[in-house]
Amino acid sequence: MDLPAWAWALTMVVLAAVVVLDLAMAIRNPHKLSTKEAASWAGVYIGAALVFGIIMFATQGASYGGQFYAGYLTELALSVDNLFVFLLIIQGFRVPAVLQSRVLLVGIVLSIVLRGGFIAVGSVLIAKFSWVFLIFGAILIWTAIGQLRENAHESEEGEEHYEKSRFMKFAESKMRVSADYHGSKLFARIDGVRFVTPLLLAMIAIGSTDILFALDSIPAIFGLTQEPYLVFTATIFALMGLRQLYFLLAAMLKSLKYLHLGLAAILGWIGVKLVMNGLAENQLPFINGGHHIEWMPHIPTTLSLGIIAGVLAAVVLANWILLRRQGKSFKELFAESEASMEGGGGTPAVAVAEK
Repeated sequence: MDLPAWAWALTMVVLAAVVVLDLAMAIRNPHKLSTKEAASWAGVYIGAALVFGIIMFATQGASYGGQFYAGYLTELALSVDNLFVFLLIIQGFRVPAVLQSRVLLVGIVLSIVLRGGFIAVGSVLIAKFSWVFLIFGAILIWTAIGQLRENAHESEEGEEHYEKSRFMKFAESKMRVSADYHGSKLFARIDGVRFVTPLLLAMIAIGSTDILFALDSIPAIFGLTQEPYLVFTATIFALMGLRQLYFLLAAMLKSLKYLHLGLAAILGWIGVKLVMNGLAENQLPFINGGHHIEWMPHIPTTLSLGIIAGVLAAVVLANWILLRRQGKSFKELFAESEASMEGGGGTPAVAVAEK
C-alpha cells in the first residue's frame, strides 16, 4: 500500500481536528450525555468509519478495504469491552455525572497518543523481524485464555469492583488528595495547602489502564493488517466514538453475557493466525533450520473478517435469545441500565494523604 505524504498529512489533520473539536465541546459544555445525544454522535463516528472503509475499497482495492473493516471491528469490540473497566474506574472514584464526559475524553486522548507510539514501534519491529509475529501471537493467545478465565470468574463471583493498580496506589501515597471534587479543577487549595483533586486521579487511572489495553489491541490489529496506515486509522476510528458509546452502553455491559467468550474466540483466532504468519516467514535458526515453512497455509483477510463478524453476531444473538426467555427486549434492558447510571455522584472513594 503506497500512499503519498499528503494522504497521511490530510488524515492526521482531519482526525486531529475531530479529536480537538470533541475535547473543546467536553470542556465548554461538561454534562452527562443524553441517550439521544450519545446515540447520534456514536452513529456519526461509526458511519464515518464505514465511509472510510468504502473509500479504501474504491481507492486501494478489496483486500485493503477488508483489512480495514476487520481491524476496525476487532478494535471496536475490544474498546467496548474496555468500557466496562472505565465504568468500574468512574464508579470507584465516584466521578460526578457532569464530569464523566471530560474524564473519558482525556483518557481517550491519552489512548490515541499511547497507541500511536505503540503502532510506530510495532511497524518497525514487524518490518525488520518476522519473529515478532510469534510474540504477538503468543500475547493474543494468552489474552484469550485470560478472557476465558475472567468469564468464569464473573460467573462465580458476580459483581465486580475496581481494584487500584500499584501505580495508582503509589500516586496516591505521594500526593495530597482532597476528599471531595472541586468542580472541574485538577488542583485545589484548602487552608492554604495545595491538593490534587480526585478528578486528576480518575483521569490518570483511565489513561494508565489503557497501556494494558494496548497490549492486546495493538497485536490484534497487526494480526489482520501490517499496513501502518490501516492499523492507525482503524485504531483511531474505534477510539473516537468511545466517549459516546460509554454513555450508551457502559451500564448495559453488566447485563450482557458471553462478551468475554466472543473476544476470547476473536483474539485466539488472530493469535493463531499471527503464529502461522510467523512460521511461514520463519527466520529463527532453531525452527526448520532458519528456513521459511512453505506448507504453512495463508489465511485470507475475508475469512478473518467473516469470523470476527460472525462471532460478534453470535454474541448479540445469544443475548437476544436470553432476553426473550426472560420476557425482555434490548430496549427494556437498555432502559433499566440507563436508570442504574443516574445519580452517580457522591464522595469519592479515594484516600486523603495528609502530608
